[in-house]
Amino acid sequence: MEPREATPLSENFSFVEAERKILELWNKNQTFKKSLDKTRGGKNYIFYDGPPFATGLPHHGHIVASTLKDVVPRYFTMKGFYVDRRFGWDCHGLPIEQEIDKKFGMSASDFVAANGVKKYNDECRGIVDRYVNEWEKTIGRLGRWVDFKNDYKTMDINFMESVWWVFKSIWDKGLIYQGNKIVPYSPALQTALSNFEAGQNYQDIQDPAVTILFRTKKDPNTYFAAWTTTPWTLPSNLALCVHPEIEYVKVKDLDKNIFIIMAKARLEAYKKNLKYEEVETFTGAKLKGEHYEPLFPYYNKLEKDGYFVMLNDEYVTTTDGTGIVHQA
Repeated sequence: MEPREATPLSENFSFVEAERKILELWNKNQTFKKSLDKTRGGKNYIFYDGPPFATGLPHHGHIVASTLKDVVPRYFTMKGFYVDRRFGWDCHGLPIEQEIDKKFGMSASDFVAANGVKKYNDECRGIVDRYVNEWEKTIGRLGRWVDFKNDYKTMDINFMESVWWVFKSIWDKGLIYQGNKIVPYSPALQTALSNFEAGQNYQDIQDPAVTILFRTKKDPNTYFAAWTTTPWTLPSNLALCVHPEIEYVKVKDLDKNIFIIMAKARLEAYKKNLKYEEVETFTGAKLKGEHYEPLFPYYNKLEKDGYFVMLNDEYVTTTDGTGIVHQA
């Protein structure tokens, strides 16, 4: 087949209008339904679509996942397999309870105490029903073919009964045991958290940090500049650590008339508060074994056992801090 040049789009072409016409055509001709009818009775291809929480509108993560989840069933449908694409809803767990907490400004236990369990459950069901229609519109506009009319919800009685049946079957086979495990716990929600739920609360934040000067034993006028975001661990400091291959620099602090040693790559970060001139440079390997004075007197007696010494390790970086790590 000879390659053809793509026809350029007119200046008045509207992607939104083209999308609308395509969706109208699919709906009018029941294209999705016909694709299922055409393969019905053929070999099944089972596609498990993990259900989202019914607690809000689709976000970018859902949209990306929906695109991927659409590609696989379409591919196997075109190969002649029957792929039953039922949409589902995760109706249990903390996300829906937290929606209720926000709506009424009280915890689940307080709401139940004031209004009863039935009222609480009704409110939870209402959240699920509220978002179903909005999801159908959004997922439809993505061009994803999925069956919303025959969807399943984890709050359906038959679904819950099937889960209990599976659990009983496992119990009857002696595969259930009682044990102990450390898990994240939320005092506010009064329940254990899954690793997924606990992980949702991680955030990248700017942490306050301190830079500390450790006086060297070799020269009382020279200091190692170490950096830490956990200053409360400084009383238990027992060593410092540098990277053996990183370039370090000894500078003279022109204001305090002292000498400071740190990674050369980190000097720029201290330029605002440090007036200096460079004296010499060397790798971290040269600093290995050098001793320094303890910040606090609590463990002075450990000096004779080889503590308060400079160590070498390749985990040290110059991404943050001074290139000298405090060891507690």
